[in-house]
Amino acid sequence: MKYITFALGKGRLVNNTINLLNEIGIEFPEYHENSRKLIFEDEVNKIRIVLVKASDVAVYLERGAADIGVIGKDTLIESGANVYEMVDLGFGRCRFAVAGLPGTDLNKKRLVVASKYPTVTKQFFAKKGQLIDTIHLNGSVELAPLVGLSDCIVDIVETGRTLKDNGLVVLEDICEITARLIVNKASFKTKNQRINDLIQQIEASVSKKGDLVR
Repeated sequence: MKYITFALGKGRLVNNTINLLNEIGIEFPEYHENSRKLIFEDEVNKIRIVLVKASDVAVYLERGAADIGVIGKDTLIESGANVYEMVDLGFGRCRFAVAGLPGTDLNKKRLVVASKYPTVTKQFFAKKGQLIDTIHLNGSVELAPLVGLSDCIVDIVETGRTLKDNGLVVLEDICEITARLIVNKASFKTKNQRINDLIQQIEASVSKKGDLVR
């Protein structure tokens, strides 16, 4: 039996995903948080996980190097990946928001918006019919409105502390973000039964947790 390979983005989603897999009987004895290994296997269930940069998860799936991936909705939207989005896993919860200095006018004729997520930014403002100039930054986007580089930013907000510490506020919410289970389209055909079984088990586990929370 061939292995089914999961691509997981290194960082905050890994432990939640591994715990979820543990709950349905899939275990990786060699995995621990401080390990430098990038590949772990459950030899009994023939499941393999590979740890990659979060922004590369969709690439591994699209190129057929992985069958299943766990990715933040933010990264999935930004990638525009040609994959199946199968399950909202419910963890890694945060949100996309427009932020800036208090009193920022979002209705001006043309906004300058800084973001690590230009695709999300353009899609959001296009739906509103708002003209924007987008500045793609790779870090510290909070700085942009403070030094006059942009009118506002689009970024991920979890607690809002970073915004507050820099004198910024949420001006408008865009959408909620959680981790999503995605599947390679070819794998979904060639390994359909096994992948469907996994999806059903994962959905049941996620649903059970949701019921407990309610």
